[in-house]
This record gives sequence, C-alpha cells and structure tokens, in this order.
Amino acid sequence: MWRDSFRLQIFCLLMALLAIVVLVHNFFQLEHLDDDTVSGSNWITENNVERSLSQTTKTARKPYCGYKQQTLSKREQAEQESLLAAIQWPKLPDGKIAFVQSTDPAHSDFVIVKPSRFFKARIHSPLLKAGATGKIVDCHNGLYKVFFTLLWPGEVKVSVSLVHPSEAIQVLLRLREERPDRVYFKSLFKSGRYSETTECNICLPGDLPVCNFTDLYTGEPWFCYKPRKLPCASRISHAKGGYQKGLLTREESLFFQSDVNIKRPILSSGPDSVIVKPKAFTDSSSIDRAEYFTSSPSGYYYEDQWRSRTHWIHHFNKSDDITKCLQGKVIHLFGDSTIRQWFEYLTAFVPDLVEFNLGSPKNVGPFMSVDLKHNILLKFRCHGPPIRFSTVFSSELRYVANELNGIVGGRNTVIAITIWSHFSTFPVEVYIQRLRNIRRSIIQLLDRSPKTSIIIRTANVQELGPEVSLFNSDWYSFQLDSVMRKMFSGIAVHFVDAWEMSLAHYLPHNLHPKEIIVKNQINAFLSYVCPLQT
Repeated sequence: MWRDSFRLQIFCLLMALLAIVVLVHNFFQLEHLDDDTVSGSNWITENNVERSLSQTTKTARKPYCGYKQQTLSKREQAEQESLLAAIQWPKLPDGKIAFVQSTDPAHSDFVIVKPSRFFKARIHSPLLKAGATGKIVDCHNGLYKVFFTLLWPGEVKVSVSLVHPSEAIQVLLRLREERPDRVYFKSLFKSGRYSETTECNICLPGDLPVCNFTDLYTGEPWFCYKPRKLPCASRISHAKGGYQKGLLTREESLFFQSDVNIKRPILSSGPDSVIVKPKAFTDSSSIDRAEYFTSSPSGYYYEDQWRSRTHWIHHFNKSDDITKCLQGKVIHLFGDSTIRQWFEYLTAFVPDLVEFNLGSPKNVGPFMSVDLKHNILLKFRCHGPPIRFSTVFSSELRYVANELNGIVGGRNTVIAITIWSHFSTFPVEVYIQRLRNIRRSIIQLLDRSPKTSIIIRTANVQELGPEVSLFNSDWYSFQLDSVMRKMFSGIAVHFVDAWEMSLAHYLPHNLHPKEIIVKNQINAFLSYVCPLQT
C-alpha cells in the first residue's frame, strides 16, 4: 500500500511541476505580448504583403536583411537582374593594387582629337555662362572616349576631372554590399515619463528581439531593436543615428584623399579648347524636340539658362507667370531635401503663396503653402525610411507609394518625386524594390486619372571629401540614377535632369544646388505642367 501512496505522491509532484511550468510560460507570454515583435533570428515571409505580417515563419537568415528575402515574380526577377547587369562595374585584376600603382590624376592627361568627337567630362564657355556634359565610353584598355555635342558658337573649353580611381570604386562596392549598416538610425519609444531609444535599420545584426515596422501594403522592411521595458507600439519618432567609423584599412584610405584622388582635375597634354564657328552652329531652338527624346546631353546652359533638348522650356522669371501656371492646382512634392528646395523656392518667390504653419520640425516637414486667391495648394512630404533627417514623428513616416494611392489625380493635380540620396549606403536591390512600389502606384494613378502630371527629379552631383565619399559618393548616386531612369522609362512621366543641370553648371558641386540651378529646375518642372503652345 505504501507503494501506491508513493506513486500517488510522485504523480502529484509531477502535476504540480507541470502546472508551475505552464503558469510561468503564460506569464512570460503576457509580459511579452506584442504583435510587432519578432525574434532577431527569424524572418517574416509573405507572398501577399497585404496579409497580416504578424504571421511568422522561422527561417535562417544571413544577414538580417529584407532585400535578400524578397518574393519576386519571374518578370520582376528578370528586370532586377537586367538592372544590376546594366550598372555592373568592371572589376580590377586579381590581387591588390598598391596606392602608388593606382590611377593618379596628376600623371594623367587628355587629348582633344579633331574633328570634335573625342572629348572628356565637360565643355563650357565661362564668358557665356554656357556648359554641357558629354557621354563617356570606356574602351576597357585604360582609355576613355567622351562624345560632346557642340551647342553654341565661340571658344569652348574642355574640363576633365577624376571623381574616384578604379581602386576606390572597388572599395565603394564592398562597402555597399558588406556594410549597409554604416549609416544607422534610431527611434524613440515613450510611455508616460519613461522612454528608451533603440537602433533601427533595414538590416539589424544579432539575435536580439526586434520591432517589426515592415509596411503592410508595400512590404518595405524596417526594424528597430525592441526596447527592454516598452512595447513596439510606443514608438514616437525616427531620426538619423550617425555614421560608422573605421570602415577602411590604412591602404584603402589612401584612395580617398581630397587633394590627391577625389574630384581632381586632369590637365590637357595639348590645347584645352576649340573654336566653334558660327556657320557650323545650329540653333537648338529650331530643332524638333521629338528627335532628341533620348539625346545626350539632355540640355545645356547658355547665359545661365538651361535649354533642354528634349522639350520646350519657358523661363518663369516673374512670379505672376508661376501663379498663372499653377492656378487652381494641387502640387505634391515627395522625396528628400533636394525637392524640398522646390517647395522653399516657390514659397519664397511667389508672394501670394503663404506657408501654413503645421508645427512641423524645421527642414523635415510635412510643409504646406496656400494661395487662397488663386486656389493653389503646395505640399511637401519626405519619403519613408531610410531617411537621414533629424527627428521625424512616427505618424509622419509615409511611403511615397502609399501616398500616391490616396491621391485622386486629374488635370489639376501635379506630382513631383525624387528619391535617391538616402539609399546610397544600401545594396541596389533595396532601391529597386522601393522604385518598383512607387512605379506600381504611379501606373495605377495614371490609369484612373490619365491627366495627372507626374515629374521625376533625378539625382545630382555634390561636393565630396574622404568621409562623404563612403556614404554619398557621386558614383553611388550615378548608379541609382541609372536604375531610376530605366525603371521609369516607358511610362507617362517626365524627367527634370538635375544630374546634368548640376554637372554642366560652373558653380561648385553641392548636394543642395544653389538658387540659380534650382530656378532652372523649376523652369523645367513648370514647363511640363504648363507646356508652351507651339
């Protein structure tokens, strides 16, 4: 009998232990109950992004990056492979190249070959405030050819500069693929008096729990490390965290020196100018724009005014001209600080366009200006993360594709978009996914409202130094710009070629171009909105 009693005691003890385990488990579940939290070692995969992203699939991931987990259709996969192939950069021969053997602008030269077919970089006439870019062709033998079109008469000078040696490009390629975390972001979580700040990004290393802020409609991934004591839903803001240091080896750093091999001029081995005779000059104003739709260059400066070779440009020198063009219209500007310059220029230049104070953070937005007399509404909103702005309220983090889906459109709706600079540190697949979502929304918008005017502002060149080159090199921008032009070709959008407009001008390169360049961008933009009757 004592054996039966002993067995009963053992059974009761086991049941008590099981009850304790269940109780502890349930308590743990309640304490960590948060639909937006996933383990750092898991990844969420959904074929239909509109389905709930709280359904998780435990799969290994190396590294924790959404772009490596995209589910693409065969058509999307083929397009992505084609885009990546189009921007593939030649690799150096096997083995490291010493700094003393690398490309040196001080010991390089260029030659002008007549007739004027082999030029390099940029032509300009300072007295005429004229300038144009050229089309560069790599001969893959250490030589490059640049084709220029002579677009004005008189003395035309050639300027050549080396942005980066090929050895530096290989370093930039490595950083883009291996260190997408070299710019990091942060978010503030707050509840009552208690707050925590954690790191955020598209890619987060390690196995710590993360908050999943992947967009439900576009599938754009974004994550933050989960606060220790606060739920993911308590996030109130997003901000740039900073830049990683120590990215280069000592040898690699030699390829990034301002006075040695970053945007350094290359001297001519002979004359650096040619004389264009008037009789050989054809006034571009008499040329049919249709035949130059895919021309290079897309335009040129003459007397500090941009003359497009793809469409007629009206110069809006008076505020009344802009008011007449925009009367009765709603203008949406989406993107980064380079298109915010358009908002600032228009608001400052047009007296009746008055900014309505939304209480938004300076330089962040959203912003809005109103002209009640002429029924004009001008709006700016930054694109969704990644964005390296100072504090942005979480409620104002909107993806361009989603914003476009909420616009009715029509002949009195104008949309301008730019998106490039804040994607330079990420693999190109991240950028392709973002543009694919925006393109889909644009096509849907044009399908329901074909009269909607949609304008794309391209990337632009900027001043570079050793540190900036690692995060925002013109080479990164050029690659993204090439992808953007290909992805938006063939649909009813227009381009403002900010790349050539910044490269061809005599002013120093600047991430935020000076007012005269912005004015020319606005002229090109408004000429699409209100085309000249010819």
